[in-house]
Amino acid sequence: MANFYTDNKDLKFHLTHPLMKKIVALKENNFVDKDKYDYAPVDFEDTMDSYDKVMEIVGDISGEIVAPNAESVDAEGPKVVDNRVVYARGTKENHEAMANAGLVGISLPRKYGGLNFSITPYVMSGEIVARADAGFANIWGLQDCAETLHEFASDEINDEFLPKFNKGATAAMDLTEPDAGSDLQAVMLKAHYDEKQGIWLLNGVKRFITNGDAHVSLVLARSEEGTTDGRGLSLFVYENDQTTMSVRRIENKLGIKGSPTCELVFKDAPAKLVGDRKLGLIKYVMSLMNSARLGIGAQSVGISEAAYREALEYAKEREQFGKPIIQFPAVYEMLTDMEVKLKASRTMLYETCRFVDMYKAYNLVAETRTLEKEERTDAKYYQRLADIFTPLLKLVTSEYCNQVSYDSLQIHGGSGYMKDYPIERIFRDARITNIYEGTSQLQVVAAIRGVTTGGYLKQMRAYEAQELKPEYDYLRRSLIDMTAEYEIAVNAVNEINSKEDNNDYLDFHARRLVEMAGNIIIAYLLLNDTMRDSENEKFASLFIKKGIVENREKSLYIQNFELKDLGVFKKQDF
Repeated sequence: MANFYTDNKDLKFHLTHPLMKKIVALKENNFVDKDKYDYAPVDFEDTMDSYDKVMEIVGDISGEIVAPNAESVDAEGPKVVDNRVVYARGTKENHEAMANAGLVGISLPRKYGGLNFSITPYVMSGEIVARADAGFANIWGLQDCAETLHEFASDEINDEFLPKFNKGATAAMDLTEPDAGSDLQAVMLKAHYDEKQGIWLLNGVKRFITNGDAHVSLVLARSEEGTTDGRGLSLFVYENDQTTMSVRRIENKLGIKGSPTCELVFKDAPAKLVGDRKLGLIKYVMSLMNSARLGIGAQSVGISEAAYREALEYAKEREQFGKPIIQFPAVYEMLTDMEVKLKASRTMLYETCRFVDMYKAYNLVAETRTLEKEERTDAKYYQRLADIFTPLLKLVTSEYCNQVSYDSLQIHGGSGYMKDYPIERIFRDARITNIYEGTSQLQVVAAIRGVTTGGYLKQMRAYEAQELKPEYDYLRRSLIDMTAEYEIAVNAVNEINSKEDNNDYLDFHARRLVEMAGNIIIAYLLLNDTMRDSENEKFASLFIKKGIVENREKSLYIQNFELKDLGVFKKQDF
């Protein structure tokens, strides 16, 4: 039997990180639920055992049901019947299996039927599912909308909507429109309050909505008449009544075909306001998008895992010139490089998850008591780290996902281009990861703050100061040199940028600086992993060697680039 959790020891390695003890203590709030619910854990060990067992169930369903259904779902896809979405047979089977196992809404508090799981195991479940079928991972991952409701909605709304998730409710976040893609400030779907009925009504069109015909949707709408920017937008929760919202069509996509991407029409659709008016985009959707980027990080790592395994299996079996192709240096170098990128992606994913876990757990504790000064400082520290790590995570994991999938197909040769092998589907599925939930270019726009504020550099120094076994000091010395080179590059760009008072220069080099920072940070994370398991030394060493070369190239480009060179790129006749 295939179990996508137990056959991957890296998952349990990251699930049992030392920081999890502190996360669990905060999340479980001294295990107060043990007297209310017979399935609530009584201590840390009991909690981790629960995480482990649930991940095993997710792994079993993913390996035995979701993965075998992936090819048929890709071929069949969802369809629109009478303005409603009808899932492919396999998608229905996947969702029913997950819902029947009680796995929908696992991060919600127990009073709403959830398991009160922290972010780390929840995101891990997303990685496992994505390895089986990246398209279904979207449907599975959108239960994250419940977390947004729990965090910002009123008790009345939460009492009404959150218990639906454990019963199998699907979710969607209805944000983009035909004229509002990445620029969500341009959203124009209208929300007006009907005084006679005492309800909000939604009217307008949404486009590119993942799982658009879901049971529960979070809808970004313009509630303030006469406004045109983000300050006029509010967030609403809409329960699909099958009459006031219709599906105009499902997009015919390159990949993730099992996940219906819909164009929706709202006509006097009744909805409820989430939180306060005018904060829909500024506060709530920003939080929702950050959570979604964790989800895409998990999806990217899951796809990378699937692609790497397909390449490894094929390279062992395929023979050319009298021997398996895995014995050729050109192939085994590619496979090793793929595995290093996979390890790098995963360690970045779960480090970011732990940062998010910490500050969100403190926020929950703050609802029951006043945080001590030290706790408030700790919460702010982890929130700052989460803010700068999240866009970096999404950038790195999605780009690596595309590279690993590309190389996997290349190892398959002509066979990989045919639909006879899963890599053809996996390759198509990978392409969306560095586009949706903010393109790689937009992730750089968000991540550059970690460069300009010194946030990344400060964290590099913190990693540098951690205790290290003497036998790994040679790796740290290389990272210290890389950090110095990074600091010189940042200062060089900042100096010219400040003199000219022209952000174009900083923006032009932003990706180079962000990627330099990413190489150093991930290398430190792999070094930390080596401290816990010496088998990771080879991955840390190889990643650092590649990072030295890549960072040197970016540094030399910056050093030899002059402000006047911008004119070569910035032509007026574009």
